[in-house]
Amino acid sequence: MAGSGSYLARPETVERQWYIVDATDRPVGRLAARIARILTGKHRPTFTPHVDTGDFVVVVNAEKIKLTGKKGEQSHFHRHTGHSGGYRSIPWEVMLQKKPEFLFERVVKGMLPKTRLKYGRKLKVYAGPNHPHAAQSPVALEL
Repeated sequence: MAGSGSYLARPETVERQWYIVDATDRPVGRLAARIARILTGKHRPTFTPHVDTGDFVVVVNAEKIKLTGKKGEQSHFHRHTGHSGGYRSIPWEVMLQKKPEFLFERVVKGMLPKTRLKYGRKLKVYAGPNHPHAAQSPVALEL
């Protein structure tokens, strides 16, 4: 049995790539699902469940993302202040106008597994076309 078996990635051998994605006129759910796959590393043949093999993703133009169907009116962002009567519900279209990067981060992080590997740290979302990650020379990714 020597020499046979599955390949398991080690944290020190993982080489991370930086990708940049333009979210202009892209459906929010489809784009979020594809980005979640890249963040977890499932797009690589060296995917290992207990090691973070994912890549960094920079999303620009989050303010121009497309909400298909009636998601703008029917989907809500829910939170509670902790006080009695403190339930707050904000429609997605209002959140898209106020904090587009926060809304898209919530959607993507909801699709990531809830493990101690903290995949969401590798997601960078910006409302406009500018980002401070030019030094990492991200590769344009067409999803």
